[in-house]
Amino acid sequence: MAWSDIAWIVVACTSANHLGLIAAVESLLHRRLPVVNCPKCLTFWSTLAYLLACFLTGDDALLGGSGPITVHLSVVPRMLAVSFLAAYSALWLELIMYFIDTLYNSIYDNIDKDNRKETDGEGTSED
Repeated sequence: MAWSDIAWIVVACTSANHLGLIAAVESLLHRRLPVVNCPKCLTFWSTLAYLLACFLTGDDALLGGSGPITVHLSVVPRMLAVSFLAAYSALWLELIMYFIDTLYNSIYDNIDKDNRKETDGEGTSED
């Protein structure tokens, strides 16, 4: 387990929600998925499940445990802390994605408006 794995979980969960994959699944199922629909909640639970799986398989170098045989109670707060940190990161990543979308839409609207002016100007003039 590495921090890069957790970063990919954050990006995947946030992107799936931001790009509309979860909304498409909800419309296909005709049912709302409350925890999955929130990028922060999905990131938190996905990271927690990943960390638990890593702990149970013995790959818990990030958490500082010694494998699945010995249970350390100090690992649970670390798992929760890393999961909350990932969820907080998802919040900021979602805001960055929203900012990029807003910027893109603004630029696209300006280009589209200029193209419409040029098209209208060319279409009305007859030489």
